[in-house]
Amino acid sequence: MKSVLIVDDEPGIQSFFLRGLTSRFDLIETAGDVKTASALLERCHFDLIISDIRLPDRTGVEWVTELRDKGNLTPVIFITAYASLETAIDALRVGAMDFILKPFRLEQILAAIDRCLETQQLRRENFVLRRQLEQHLEVGGIIGECEAVHSVCQIIRQVARMPSTVLIEGESGTGKELAARAIHELSQRKGNFVSVNCGAMTAELMESELFGHVKGSFTGAHQAREGLFAYANGGTLFLDEIGEMPLTMQVHLLRVLEEQRIRPVGSNRETPIDVRILAATNRELVQRVKEGLFRQDLFYRLNVLSIRLPPLRERGQDVDLLAHHFSKRLSGELGVNALPLDRAEIMRLQAYDWPGNVRELKNVIERALLLGIMPSQCLAGTPSGRKQPVLKEEALLLEDVEKQHILRVLALEDSNKSAAARQLGISRKTLERKLNGWALE
Repeated sequence: MKSVLIVDDEPGIQSFFLRGLTSRFDLIETAGDVKTASALLERCHFDLIISDIRLPDRTGVEWVTELRDKGNLTPVIFITAYASLETAIDALRVGAMDFILKPFRLEQILAAIDRCLETQQLRRENFVLRRQLEQHLEVGGIIGECEAVHSVCQIIRQVARMPSTVLIEGESGTGKELAARAIHELSQRKGNFVSVNCGAMTAELMESELFGHVKGSFTGAHQAREGLFAYANGGTLFLDEIGEMPLTMQVHLLRVLEEQRIRPVGSNRETPIDVRILAATNRELVQRVKEGLFRQDLFYRLNVLSIRLPPLRERGQDVDLLAHHFSKRLSGELGVNALPLDRAEIMRLQAYDWPGNVRELKNVIERALLLGIMPSQCLAGTPSGRKQPVLKEEALLLEDVEKQHILRVLALEDSNKSAAARQLGISRKTLERKLNGWALE
């Protein structure tokens, strides 16, 4: 529904607009002064304001300036019979979309209105697209609507542009590298993002990989080579599974973190570096410290700020979103039809504990697409022993069917009534009333 506010003290101009703009607007309001116009703005929203510059109680430019100061950004077209260069400049300065001289033809006004509304629509679309792009970069591919994921994304946005070391904790498959990449993308660091798995190399190999080596420094070193720290200079080095790093390498890493200098294997020369360290672990580093497998000083140096990525079993409401996302993306990559994930299938997926987390869900969706079966048929079972409530076949009465369905959803949400009510599309109060009626509160 389009609406316009006409502000002019001449009754003839008001009538002209009332007659001429009925094809463009569903609501047309008129005012003869600023006081009346301001009262109308308090009562309803307008898509456009067409205002004379000379009004009885104050000028249109002064009034629009006041509106802008209050945060009202409604587009404005000024009309006037007393034109001057100074007046036109003042009108443009307050953000007027157009400036039309009296007397004018209806075609002039209609053309100006069309340009104005089109420009406003383009601005809104550009804002939405920029915001969508910004949000995509903010989460770096992390998909989720639950509060825990929102909290993670908020922390990533806050710390991304800071130079501090970040420790990312979470089970395997929760997306720790995605979080690290999101931090790097938002940091605006111009260097590379370099990832290394600390559990996949011996101490000797890791030292060479990270710091590089000079020619002849060890058997097989036929030529000098730069390390990953050098490749990440100006950027970010992501140390995945930091808890598996050998103790001898932990000493070297601590020194680099403290001095921001590296020494290639076999070299006597140190090189300054500008590398941000992000580390990730699926182990409890505090316990590793107690067991003597991880240096306490390195732990405190890495744990400037920690981010915990929640396991998928704590993100029940995100299973639906992730399953559809992977189905759509992978079906395009594999050249097959997307999976018909109805509500019953989603509930079966939500009842599973997902020990492999998001990575396992992605693999299950891909397997289902390849085999042409439903994802729930690819599940090995529920490792934690949680059982999915089953709708009894003998429950034929509508009331019994409703009861069984509500209890099933409530069980899937771990008795969280607010979450269950959202899934059912009813209010929490309605849900509680039904439970009270069944004496199940």
